Amino acid sequence: MTLPAHPFGTDITSEAIVAQMQAAKGWEDRYRNVIQLGKKLPALPEVLKQDQLKVSGCESQVWLAHQQNEGVFHFAADSDARIVRGLITLVLAAYEGKTAAEIRAFDIDGYFDSLGLMTHLSPSRGNGLKAIVEQIKSLADA
Repeated sequence: MTLPAHPFGTDITSEAIVAQMQAAKGWEDRYRNVIQLGKKLPALPEVLKQDQLKVSGCESQVWLAHQQNEGVFHFAADSDARIVRGLITLVLAAYEGKTAAEIRAFDIDGYFDSLGLMTHLSPSRGNGLKAIVEQIKSLADA
């Protein structure tokens, strides 16, 4: 099965998102940016919304599918919550189209810090975001 294509990691890069977030005027503007990014995430086909693809540790339902082609990882994900869809795009922009070594080397904490979001997320949202990252890292380590 082919995963649905999305612009994150290719047309919309982590660097572009950092620039967009740093230009935002306050938390509400950043929140709106995250919601808008989430609207650009294509829905995951129902066939991929399987229990084994659910990310544990997320309060909302989150599904993460992946493929690896010639050492490069491709991800597709979705959630039933608008803000979580937006948070997923931040992660996909960081990890899509990267090798296992690039995934392990990426400073995700520094990236999140530069976005200026983590202090404004509820603990459950922050933990869910970390759970998505940990699942991607474990796929890279497998």
